[in-house]
Amino acid sequence: MRSASRMILVVAPFLMACSGEASPRSAQASARESFWRALQDLCDQAFAGALITAPAGDTSFAGKRLVMHVRQCTPDEIRIPFHVGDDRSRTWIVSRLPDGLRLKHDHRHEDGSEDAITRYGGDTADPGSAELQEFRADSATAAMIPAAATNVWTIEVHPGRTFVYALRREGTDRRFRIEFDVTSSVPPPPTPWGY
Repeated sequence: MRSASRMILVVAPFLMACSGEASPRSAQASARESFWRALQDLCDQAFAGALITAPAGDTSFAGKRLVMHVRQCTPDEIRIPFHVGDDRSRTWIVSRLPDGLRLKHDHRHEDGSEDAITRYGGDTADPGSAELQEFRADSATAAMIPAAATNVWTIEVHPGRTFVYALRREGTDRRFRIEFDVTSSVPPPPTPWGY
């Protein structure tokens, strides 16, 4: 009798795996994979954006031409320079991890040298969806920019419609949202600083 119950314990997971039902882990991986493919589909294209939300009094992006360029794509990393008017200092770097995705912000000076505040960002903490991934600030970011310890960056890819870059700082009213129209590409901007 004991050996029969052991057999059921061993066979049951095998039968569930063969039943054709996706496990939660494979469903999560599938959502991230779909998101990654949608991002890869934008490679070598540039798109104009519009500032939708910004904190009161913050004029960093107001009234400036905003262009993102999905410039460099490899199987495990996508580099997206973000141009604000003539400022070519910002590049978003999205990379694959064994169990998620990572977003880092590369900031450069006009001579190509790294800014004192650069390479900040975070990793996905949950599976997200095929159209939206959230990146929570990592410990390196919290050490570099203490106020950003509760930052959550969001990238949305809505195929054939929009690409969205957003930021919220939990516990505060700090919010940014920029939407890019991916229905119509624009000429690629100049090379970002440092590249």
